Amino acid sequence: MKRGENVFNLGNVMKKINHIISEGAKTIMTDTQFLEKEIKKFKNSPKRMAMITGEKYYLGEHDILQRKRTVIGENGELQEVDNLPNNKIIDNQYAKLVDQKVNYLLGQPLTFDTDNKKYEEELKKIFNKRFHRTLKNLGEDTLNAGIGWLHPYYNEHGEFCFKKFAPYEILPFWADAEHTILDMAVRIYEVEGYEGDREVIIEKVEVYDTNGIHRYELKDGVLIPDVENPSSSYMVVIDEEGKETHWNWSKVPLIPFKYNNKEIPLINRVKTLQDGINTIVSDFMNNMQEDARNTILVIKNYDGTNLGEFRRNLAQYGAVKVRTVDGADGGIDTLEVTVNAENYRTILEIFKDALIENGRGFDAKNDKMNGNPNQMNIQSMYSDIDLDANGMETEFQAAFEELLWFANVHLANTGKGDFEDEEVTIIFNRDIMMNESEIVENCQKSMGILSHETIIGQHPWISDVSNELERIKEEKKSTMDEYLNSFNPVKQPYNEDGDSDEE
Repeated sequence: MKRGENVFNLGNVMKKINHIISEGAKTIMTDTQFLEKEIKKFKNSPKRMAMITGEKYYLGEHDILQRKRTVIGENGELQEVDNLPNNKIIDNQYAKLVDQKVNYLLGQPLTFDTDNKKYEEELKKIFNKRFHRTLKNLGEDTLNAGIGWLHPYYNEHGEFCFKKFAPYEILPFWADAEHTILDMAVRIYEVEGYEGDREVIIEKVEVYDTNGIHRYELKDGVLIPDVENPSSSYMVVIDEEGKETHWNWSKVPLIPFKYNNKEIPLINRVKTLQDGINTIVSDFMNNMQEDARNTILVIKNYDGTNLGEFRRNLAQYGAVKVRTVDGADGGIDTLEVTVNAENYRTILEIFKDALIENGRGFDAKNDKMNGNPNQMNIQSMYSDIDLDANGMETEFQAAFEELLWFANVHLANTGKGDFEDEEVTIIFNRDIMMNESEIVENCQKSMGILSHETIIGQHPWISDVSNELERIKEEKKSTMDEYLNSFNPVKQPYNEDGDSDEE
């Protein structure tokens, strides 16, 4: 950490773009002007639009909701009609896919493997159940947007906490092409406010760098310093005399958690397939509701003005009048149009299978699970999601290295220990279906071949190996004590006179 400095400085970022050429003359671009241009470009960028699309699809706001029914008009062009059924049904397989991946990798609490037990206990206090909930929500952001952002900070009570930011609010500035080192980051978000008695939406901008948080309002594309909530350092320490000391992190306190190294959202892989599922289900419902059009009427010698009047009479009265003309009998023949539900079901299954395969998920209702749910079949079913989780875990492990730096600085500053050089492994306990009987049997067969600790670690009923080993140790000690006590003579109780109470 370092003492707070309320000096705005883009540092290495401005070295990359420090001037623009305008009308043949060299014009220096200020830091603020540079940010204004970058913010405008980011707000309308395809990458940010994909992030918003992923979030909307997870929440159930799909493109099918804007669909209109059209027919071919007189000039051969499509025109909108409002007298046909227009169902907008959403079968949100995408949200199911996201939930599968999040709960598979992040559904179980993390395990910290380190030789320093004190360090392990301190990490468990920091990365507690509240953090686990934040991490799961961060996993959703990571899948929907390709990248998620975690902000370590101190709250008003001086507690070390974590907050996630919406990915589409963060404009990062990287120091390297691989996007591993963060120079600074800009957060653009909206809040509700009032101008007089009129409710308005206010755009806020926060710049995060090693000199603190710099706050602005964005009005018509221009950055204006935020007077109500001015720039500040990350931490303020107040001594007994009321003197304030401002401190900043020596690293930008925003940690990226990536879905993959390209930061590609999951929605990019499966959006067209999800749209296809929605369209098939909606079209099937439309065809089922168009029952008046399932039968094509062939009219002979109809005494009426036009087909519109005929359809209206048929709908209103359920009958029409026909007559004989020139000796030819009038009448109505019908041609039946049958909706083949099997065709829709087949196409729907193709779309769902393709979505699972392209999204690298799993089908819990797989046929392999019906007849023979052995461990090999289960592992085969999980192979795709396991492949995806491996890549995601690699990115999360790198993010946790950055996160642990902030945790270690916090522990050092609060006098709980210097753990900077301590080795620790973060273990993501995946939530995978298993054949417990088969695994328990394999554990029993491994006795005498593998260590007791290794076997316990593979047992499906054990979540904390250290605690279980301690319980076994206590149980053995208790059993041994009972065994030894069985050889000691039983002492008879005596009364006050020294005589035995038993005759």
